[in-house]
Amino acid sequence: MPRRSKRAVVLLSGGLDSSTCLAVARADGYEPHCLSVDYGQRHRGELRQARAVARALGAAGHRVVKVDLSAFGGSALTDERIAVPKGRSARAMAADIPVTYVPARNTVMLALSLAFAETLGAEAIYVGVNAVDYSGYPDCRPEFLRAFERLARLATKAGVSGRPLAIRAPLLRLSKAGIVRLGTRLGVPYHLTQSCYDPVRGRACGRCDACQLRRKGFVEAGIPDPTPYARPVRKKA
Repeated sequence: MPRRSKRAVVLLSGGLDSSTCLAVARADGYEPHCLSVDYGQRHRGELRQARAVARALGAAGHRVVKVDLSAFGGSALTDERIAVPKGRSARAMAADIPVTYVPARNTVMLALSLAFAETLGAEAIYVGVNAVDYSGYPDCRPEFLRAFERLARLATKAGVSGRPLAIRAPLLRLSKAGIVRLGTRLGVPYHLTQSCYDPVRGRACGRCDACQLRRKGFVEAGIPDPTPYARPVRKKA
């Protein structure tokens, strides 16, 4: 990848949204440095996929940091005693904060990104949060991102020195179909990504909220879904 004059940290989970976000950062002219977090998630295969996506999209670097949020539990993504919801309707998904919400996860990840960005002299942090196909997570809202950007100005050497970091969420107002179309246009290798919360023998379960939203996005975008599912996705209104 040719040397670029400005750097950005990209939070990369290995899923559809964050991989698209990496492609957007490159298209915006940034030298992307990816950060993935091993937070004790049950679906750890996403870290392997994040490495593959970072290589495929020519990231300047990729780091994996371990912060074990499973020590606290409280989420179906970190506690095996809590079942991952399956087969829910779109209405049920939007009704409340789901048990797949990991307490403070995005706050922790953005704080780690902030530290990484300062050491790199980066100008921006890219995060693939989305508030349209909303899964009920309070830390995916624009209010949260604005508040964290204000915090970054106050809490960092860069911020108080007049070089504030921008928090960029280019997918915030896009539907899943819009994200799929954008990523396809930018050459995102979606066959390398993993979105599933509860994979079955290395394949996406096809029934968790993440699988259903992903599949819906591809269908509405009119683009074939390359995901290997363990079982067909149930179509919901």
